[in-house]
Amino acid sequence: MAQTIEMFEVITQSQPQDYQSLEILKEAYSKLNREKDVVGTSKRIAQAYVQMGQLSSAILEYETILQRYPGDPDVQSALQEIESKANNFPLEAMPAEATTAAKASTRKAVGKAPPAEIEDGRGPLHKLFVDSKIITAGDFDLCWTTVDPTMPAGGVVEPFIQVLADKGILPVEKSLRILCDKSRFAFLPLQSYDMDMDLARGFPAETCRRWCVLPFDRMSKSVLVATANPFNQQAAKELAEATPHRLLWYLVPPAELVGNVRKVFR
Repeated sequence: MAQTIEMFEVITQSQPQDYQSLEILKEAYSKLNREKDVVGTSKRIAQAYVQMGQLSSAILEYETILQRYPGDPDVQSALQEIESKANNFPLEAMPAEATTAAKASTRKAVGKAPPAEIEDGRGPLHKLFVDSKIITAGDFDLCWTTVDPTMPAGGVVEPFIQVLADKGILPVEKSLRILCDKSRFAFLPLQSYDMDMDLARGFPAETCRRWCVLPFDRMSKSVLVATANPFNQQAAKELAEATPHRLLWYLVPPAELVGNVRKVFR
């Protein structure tokens, strides 16, 4: 637990809006009865929600603190500020979730949408690396591995950014910085983490090998998952079907990820 706290303290210091990592940190503090740190982290979570415009989530977090400490002046002041912001929001502003739901309703009204291609992250990664002129389209095609999800993986499929590095096109460190900046996923050095091997083996080996992803720990109702492709929606879908828990994703060095997937699913 001390290792978890140390690692997530580093993550949340560098990415203060990463409320998912803050939630994990708060739970770790709670297990060690570090009440002051629990409350302080709850306030940081609420502040992160406010900065992202998720005011209702911020209010719920602050109200959780008030249940323990009804007179907390910081929380009362923050709630007043949120109320002021909420009153100034234009009525026509629609949350992203509502917009998505509205679009889904429209699609249902006009009939079934055509079957979509596998969302393995190729499109977003091509846009990120090629359209931004970081690499050429030829280099992208050379390094991209097209996977057939209906066929057995046979082995661990190396992540795109690892192949880029192996061919001397782009160093892994630079690729990871780009992905962290654009995806807002937190970076985590997997080799420094005490993985839960039994948890990982509870997920489909084919999914983990095919998409090179790895569930590596569980905190309360959340499962932490390592990836080197934050845009792979197909991997997220397959893992979500294997657990009732929420998935929290972290970017990790691809070589460490490949090694651990092979180790878990020998």
